[in-house]
Amino acid sequence: MNIRIKKILSTLILTSWISAFSVYAVQEPSPGSDSLAQTEKTAKPATDKPVITGSHRVDINTASAEELSEAMNGVGIKKAKAIVQHRQEFGPFKSLEQLQDVPGIGASLLERNRSRITL
Repeated sequence: MNIRIKKILSTLILTSWISAFSVYAVQEPSPGSDSLAQTEKTAKPATDKPVITGSHRVDINTASAEELSEAMNGVGIKKAKAIVQHRQEFGPFKSLEQLQDVPGIGASLLERNRSRITL
């Protein structure tokens, strides 16, 4: 299964689980219990793992094709491989605009991903 699809499915499952958990966590405390202590107990996250938002930046001069396809919106593995191949043939990108020299990468795709990529 594609890595991107696995991430989406995992995120959906985690989101639905957290939603279900939060319904039970927002119960009124029973009479005589310390409401602050009860709130602290239910407000703790269900897992120690950080939630990945997908907003991390990726360096187009060092990232693998898999990293590029995961981080960039509208870039699948084929376009990501084309970016890596272009980088190997012509050297590192000197500006983000040079990304448009890669077949399949246009101005709109560059603008959509400008906040996700770095040199």
